[in-house]
Amino acid sequence: MPSATPVRNPRTGEYDFAIEPYGREDVEREAAHVRTNQPAWAADLELRITTLEAWKDELVEARGDIAEALTIDTGRRALSYAEVDVIIAATERWCRQAPELLKPPQPRASEMPGIELSWAYSPYPVVAVISPWNFPLILTLIDAVPALAAGCAVLAKASKVTPRFVEPLAESIARVPELDKVFRMIRGVGRIGSVMIDYADAVAFTGSIPVGRIVAHAAAERLIPAFLELGGKDAAIVTADADIERATTALLRASVANTGQACQSIERIYVQRPVFDEFVAKLVAKAEATQLNYPDINSGQVGPLIAAEQADIVRDHVADAVAKGATVHTGGEILNHGGGAWCRPTVLTGVSHEMDCMREETFGPLMPLMPFDTIDEAVALANDSNCGLSGAVIAGSREEAEAIGCRIEAGGISIGDAGMTSFVHDAEKDSTKESGCGRSRMGASGLLRFLRHRALICNTGDTWPLAMFQEGSQKL
Repeated sequence: MPSATPVRNPRTGEYDFAIEPYGREDVEREAAHVRTNQPAWAADLELRITTLEAWKDELVEARGDIAEALTIDTGRRALSYAEVDVIIAATERWCRQAPELLKPPQPRASEMPGIELSWAYSPYPVVAVISPWNFPLILTLIDAVPALAAGCAVLAKASKVTPRFVEPLAESIARVPELDKVFRMIRGVGRIGSVMIDYADAVAFTGSIPVGRIVAHAAAERLIPAFLELGGKDAAIVTADADIERATTALLRASVANTGQACQSIERIYVQRPVFDEFVAKLVAKAEATQLNYPDINSGQVGPLIAAEQADIVRDHVADAVAKGATVHTGGEILNHGGGAWCRPTVLTGVSHEMDCMREETFGPLMPLMPFDTIDEAVALANDSNCGLSGAVIAGSREEAEAIGCRIEAGGISIGDAGMTSFVHDAEKDSTKESGCGRSRMGASGLLRFLRHRALICNTGDTWPLAMFQEGSQKL
């Protein structure tokens, strides 16, 4: 077994925890366990629903233990409890929706005379779920729960940066024997993810674009599907006739929630020139009014940067922008409080697309602002990115905002607000460009993507003889 991996506490900077990573033999054992039990699981929808409902009750009971472990993992408390609540609600939703979604489509006649078509679903036997550190629980179970409801067995691995919550989560799974047969948490560092793919039939990955390429390559080598939700560089467009008070409130939240450590964070803001100065002034005032949740974790809105290396990225993006002529209106420094790395909401102007903060994912509370003159210019700037995860448009009317939103090359566009894709889970959306591939994890496809469709083609008439292929019988 590999040696223990130390784990940093984001509030103190101390390495006060360690995980015993799995080796290949451990993954092979767990994969064999869930694969053996998966056929019976897939064959009984009622068993799946009652089992997941029982587990939901266990999550309710374990809410405090899981949330407190997440709190240490991430350095923020309210969002940790919210993560557990989101998953409890999501499990309830999939238990409610799965029976209807899993009904086979009604048979229908084919275009071929005498042929009738019907369908059956076949779940991928074992799904590997590999999740990141920014929302550790949600981004593990947002794929695992619908896969289980669909009839798959699941191997799931959380990030080595935030592993503390895995123990109470695994204990909740173990208390539901039927679920424990088909759902196992894998302890390990990044490289164990590639081992998981060796034993899976499909993979769901959330994380950075570079690691997503590695996952996609490993899945392609095995010719298995990969559902990838990768990085974002989400753009917001604010027009001159927008409600600036509303826009600044929405974009502060969407840029700074979870300290900007979210793939759907707004990382670029384009404001029409006549209201640009007013927008900057209001946004700066609101940014300066926010508080760090230090020293009291139960106060403030901005937590620490969770991963140590993220502080370096944020620092570098600010330094690069300033060196190329940008102005920092507020924030912009990496602060050390209690050993943790913190960054206040940061407003930048004088930025351009030659700066790292406008081209590379920051994953921090940066709000770079650029003025624009025409809507065509704003759309071109928003689309000048290798990412296409989501975005936002705030305009004077819904119709105007939707017309602009339809031109943005991204999967989910918030209209009259920002960051709504993190709250609304029943809207299917497909990532574009390098922000991912595979069917949406939102809406009905969040479950249906884990199913193969088996076509049943029934000939109700006479069968066709080999003589129909007799040479010389066809008109040439």
